[in-house]
Amino acid sequence: MLFAPDTVESLDFVVALANTSPSSSRSGADELATVDQLAELLTRFTYTGRIDHDAAELEDVRRTRTLLRSVWIQERDDAVEVVNRMLREAKALPFLTRHDGLDWHMHATSPDAPLAERIRAEVALALTDVIRMNEMSRLRICEADDCDGLVLDLSRNGSKRFCTVRCGNRMNMIAFRERRAGG
Repeated sequence: MLFAPDTVESLDFVVALANTSPSSSRSGADELATVDQLAELLTRFTYTGRIDHDAAELEDVRRTRTLLRSVWIQERDDAVEVVNRMLREAKALPFLTRHDGLDWHMHATSPDAPLAERIRAEVALALTDVIRMNEMSRLRICEADDCDGLVLDLSRNGSKRFCTVRCGNRMNMIAFRERRAGG
C-alpha cells in the first residue's frame, strides 16, 4: 500500500471534485453548478460535520476545486508552499478520530468549520503524505488528447495514464486506427 486509507480517500475526493469541471467532466458541462450536484458528490464521500447546502458553500467549494486542481500538477517543492498555506488558513490542528464506522483517521479542523475549509485542510494533510513520500508523480493529468481530468495513480508500477477506462479505450482505438492506416 502506498498511502494510508484516509489519504487515499482524500486524494480520490480531489479527483472526483476536480473532474466535475467542464474541461474534464464526462458531460463537458460543469457538474458542480448547483447545490444539489454538490450534495450528490458528497454522498459518495464521507464528509461529516457542518454542511450548509447553500449557494455560498457551493461557491467556496468551487474555488477550492480550482485550488486543488492547480496544486495537483505542481512540482513537489512548489506544492509545499500551497499545502502549508492551506493548513495555516484553516488553523489546522490535526487529530485522530474514529466515527461513522471508519477506523482511526486524521481530521484537522472542527466539524463546525465550513465544508470547503475542511476539504482544504484534509486534502492538505493527504498531500503532506504524498510530498513526504516523494510521490507527486502519482498525481497526474489524463494523457488523452482532449481531456484534462485528474489521475491518481496507485498502481504498483506507476503506469496509469488515463482518468477513466473510457479515455484509455478511446486513445487505444485512435492509436489502433493510426497503425492500421499506416500499415
